Amino acid sequence: MSETPQDVLATGATGAAGEQARQSLLALRGEVAKAVVGQDAAVTGLVIALLARGHVLLEGVPGTAKTLLVRTLAASLALDTKRVQFTSDLMPGDVTGSLVYDARSAEFSFRPGPLFTNLLLADEINRTPPKTQAALLEAMEERQVSVDGTPRMLPDPFIVCATQNPVEYEGTYPLPEAQLDRFMLKLTIPVPSRDEEVGVLHRHAGGFDPRDLAAAGVRPVAGAAELAAGRVAVGQVSIAPEVLGYVVDIARATRQSPSLRLGVSPRGATALLAASRAWAWLSGRGYVTPDDVKALARPALRHRIQLRAEAELEGATADGVLDGVLANVPVPR
Repeated sequence: MSETPQDVLATGATGAAGEQARQSLLALRGEVAKAVVGQDAAVTGLVIALLARGHVLLEGVPGTAKTLLVRTLAASLALDTKRVQFTSDLMPGDVTGSLVYDARSAEFSFRPGPLFTNLLLADEINRTPPKTQAALLEAMEERQVSVDGTPRMLPDPFIVCATQNPVEYEGTYPLPEAQLDRFMLKLTIPVPSRDEEVGVLHRHAGGFDPRDLAAAGVRPVAGAAELAAGRVAVGQVSIAPEVLGYVVDIARATRQSPSLRLGVSPRGATALLAASRAWAWLSGRGYVTPDDVKALARPALRHRIQLRAEAELEGATADGVLDGVLANVPVPR
């Protein structure tokens, strides 16, 4: 990891540099597995978002290692990371930063908030009121924040990894549709299987301390250079016109579904495309297949659709509706 991002961009990322970057990013899964049991799919989703310049929302009941997962990923990356614990009394300025009066110079100076980092862990984001949630909107979309009318650019790379409890839990504020749409992927963290839970207890019985990831052997295996190389390579992944049409057909089919009152927006279609290209590159291919699109449809679209009330009463779920859409949209050959 001695090369700078500029060095990698100058030499190109489709040859040896690109392959080295791919192997380094794939190695993140092994590092995270040293602390977190059985979450390979979630780790892959986080890496895809990093490559596609997207943000990730992790949802699961308390105690399923959502926060530990992001902390371990951060420890596996040689990037600046910060954590914000979202609470009911958190103010927007606590996240973005604010102007502070300096008595010695008799002037106001800007004090950056935790948002000015490469990887922000927004822990329990739906436990803070909408006013503070909205403070992230500009940052997530434009990679900048405006304080007192002055825009201030965020570092590059910049990604928000947010965790939330299911919305039916007490003390939560559902994220508004506009903010949900800013997340490229929504990953659901399930309760572990019996074997996985036995593995968790086995580690703790052996002395594992989730507060000391270094003792668990977690170390940085990728950094800004590998990420820059990967992003260049992902940008060169080709996608056939038929597969592009397949992405659009899936999005349009959700807008026509009788079970939904809100379908996928054009931003959702572009997010599905970007995630599919990143997954194709991680899989060692320079082109996108319909199977790539299918694999990313749930995490890229589940938070962008809204069920009709009658469909919810009948037991429909977002993932179930998406499965029906994928089953009915013709797959290009």
